[in-house]
Parts: sequence; structure tokens; C-alpha cells
Amino acid sequence: MADITSDMIKELREKTHAGMLDCKKALMECGGDIDKSVEYLRKKGLASANKRMGREAREGIIASYIHNNSKLGVLLELNCETDFVAKNADFQELAKEISMQVAASSPLYVDIQDVPAEELEKEKVIYRDQMKDSGKPEQVVEKIVEGKIKKFYTDVCLLEQEYIKDSKLTIRDLIKNRIATYGENITVGRFVRYKIGK
Repeated sequence: MADITSDMIKELREKTHAGMLDCKKALMECGGDIDKSVEYLRKKGLASANKRMGREAREGIIASYIHNNSKLGVLLELNCETDFVAKNADFQELAKEISMQVAASSPLYVDIQDVPAEELEKEKVIYRDQMKDSGKPEQVVEKIVEGKIKKFYTDVCLLEQEYIKDSKLTIRDLIKNRIATYGENITVGRFVRYKIGK
């Protein structure tokens, strides 16, 4: 078995934000391999994060982001379960990152269930009309419409969008990773995007 040094634990903590004991255990389980330990902690954390996502999040902060030309700004409510996490600098940084996402990608809604049914139906009608003269069978048309609706969600729903700093992650993934880190639920309450002239 590899000797687990305090430097190894420190490095793993910096990469994962996990607790010292969890980092030590992960390193012992993975024979001192840092990359395997990161993966081990992610799997363990994300599994428990899924369970936590249903819990109520009543604490949190209001974050703001003003673009450098001062013509675009965002206010965002990011919620968590405890005041302890709300005061954490990393949590506040997450709120700022998500505010920047809203500024850059101008979503209209937080999540899929926030999209009004009539707007969704309107989109489906448009997509079906586009396919009307394609000569494709109806079930194929429906599959294409389904695909276009998924794309529509990634355009208008914040949690479905690709994270602007890492296209391998969605905003939902970014939040889920932090839930795994903190051990409590995190949700986006609401946001407002202001733009001069709009």
C-alpha cells in the first residue's frame, strides 16, 4: 500500500473540495493515485448528490454580475440549506459564475418545468410545419421534433445550458458537483438579466 502523505491529501482537497478524511480514504482505496482518487470521490459524491437534490434549500445569497461595459447586468438567487454554506467563498464564487452564464447565454427560464406549456406547444407546431413537406414518415418527424425541443431547452433553460467555461459540463452538472462537495442541496431560485435598451 502506498504511503499517503499530507501533500497528497492537500492536492486532492484542492482538486475536489472534499473533506480531509474523505480525501485520505479515497487515496488509500486508490493506492495513492490522485486521478483515480478524484474519480472515486466524484462517483461517491455525485451518487449522494442525487439523493440530496430533493431537499429544501431556504438559505442562500443574491449575487450580481455587471458586464465590463456596464450595459448588461444580472441578479441571481442561489439557494442552499444552511447559512454556513451560503457564507462560503466557493459558494459565492459559484453564484457569480452562474450569473456570468446568464449574462453570456441569456436563458429565459431556470429549468425545463418553468417553460410555459403554450410556449412549448408553439415551438412544436413551428418544428412540425418546417417538416411538413419533407416526405418523412410521421414517427420520424416526431423524433426530429423531439430533438429540436431538446435543443430549444438548451437555449432557453439555464440548467440545460453548456457551462461557458467548460463545454463538457451543463450548469446542472456544475451545481451537482458542488452538492457533492458541500453535502447539501443547491438550487437556482430565480434570476433577472438587465440590458440597456431592452
